[in-house]
Amino acid sequence: MNEAIRNFSLHGVRYQVTDVARAAAFYTDHLGFRLEHQQLPAFASVVLGDFRLLLSGPGASGSRPLPGGESQRPGGSNRVVLHVAHLPAQIEALKSAGVKFRNQMEAGPAGRQIQVEDPDGNPIELFEPLLPEARVG
Repeated sequence: MNEAIRNFSLHGVRYQVTDVARAAAFYTDHLGFRLEHQQLPAFASVVLGDFRLLLSGPGASGSRPLPGGESQRPGGSNRVVLHVAHLPAQIEALKSAGVKFRNQMEAGPAGRQIQVEDPDGNPIELFEPLLPEARVG
């Protein structure tokens, strides 16, 4: 295969939202993202380290209906996973801020996790690994 055709790199992950300003405020106020760019009311991008999250509102080109007419909507089970330290403390802080949780904290062989939702119902998983070499903070 031609090398130019296979030249991919990650640009970001796109979430569909109904209110771009509200979504950007959620990610910056509660999850530590930084606002990178916004073109209200259609679009904003927020970043956390090297990760870029694209927030597309109803007027954005990335939110237009698919060729079969199916509309793109927030929600689902695919999710961004954020690596955190001290998960119980993070949970308490987010609960105090009124953030919506999808489940209770779960523990498995690799670590502990819980899912929160942004204001449009897009899931975000907070994950604290058990292995010392995978920890942050």
